[in-house]
Amino acid sequence: MSESKKEVDVHSGVETTGHVWDGIKELNTPLPRWWLYIFYITIVWAIGYMIAMPAIPALPGLGTHNTTGVLGMSDRHTVEQKVAELHAERAAESTKLLDASLEDIETDLNLQQFAMAMGESAFGDNCATCHGAGGRGAKGYPTLADDVWLWDGTLEGIEQTIRHGIRSADDADTRFSAMPAFGRDGLLTSDQIDDLVQYVLSISGHEADAAAAARGGVTFQAQCSSCHGVDGHGTRALGAPNLTDADWLYVTEDEWRNGTAPDEIRGVITNARNSHMPAWNGRLDDATIKALAVYVHSLGGGE
Repeated sequence: MSESKKEVDVHSGVETTGHVWDGIKELNTPLPRWWLYIFYITIVWAIGYMIAMPAIPALPGLGTHNTTGVLGMSDRHTVEQKVAELHAERAAESTKLLDASLEDIETDLNLQQFAMAMGESAFGDNCATCHGAGGRGAKGYPTLADDVWLWDGTLEGIEQTIRHGIRSADDADTRFSAMPAFGRDGLLTSDQIDDLVQYVLSISGHEADAAAAARGGVTFQAQCSSCHGVDGHGTRALGAPNLTDADWLYVTEDEWRNGTAPDEIRGVITNARNSHMPAWNGRLDDATIKALAVYVHSLGGGE
């Protein structure tokens, strides 16, 4: 509709656009000036921001992911600066932590609180992925929030484990032991492994075939007792677990409930499960390792 044919609404006195829907005419009402002013300001602000701050994606081959902006702001630089400031603030307490023995840390309330806070933060960043939040553990990853320790639950022992790891290929002082894969490597027959499963079930208080368990006991003494002990109570020096308690590294509570636990035990005997933990020496500073030892020691009461 041409300008000359546009109508003026008799009720509002506003010109119509010429569009009509079901007898309803659209008014050509202008936008409020305050709204237009704000809209124009946001356009100017956006242009200014793109010039001042990193904002516009760079084209491929220019060597950067985006324009740097005339102010030269960088989130990476800001984070590095904040981390440096945090390290500076912690320097004094960290020095005290390094100079104190682990026992001194646990008797000095202020130093203990600092170590606990620092250790909890480091645990969340580096350890919780495997051991779970608060050290609750998972299948194949020891629970740290109890009083069951495969190797050493003392403060010094925990620090040793954290520092040098378990079966870590890049640390000569790592804790190391290896369980043979009795089935995969042909060291035991399938029947002998079945008997061993029944023996392990029997000494851990579970229902088992008595005759098979008796045969398995003979095999256990010949093949397994050198690490797990003649009574199956385990050997700390080798990280060999106690087989007579209710704590299992590779068998979950659900597997005990649904009856698949014997199959899991058979799998461990057949193929072995020699998991490893990285050596944190060199990855974390000495103060952080000490703080981690204090924190982990506190989770399950330590030894």
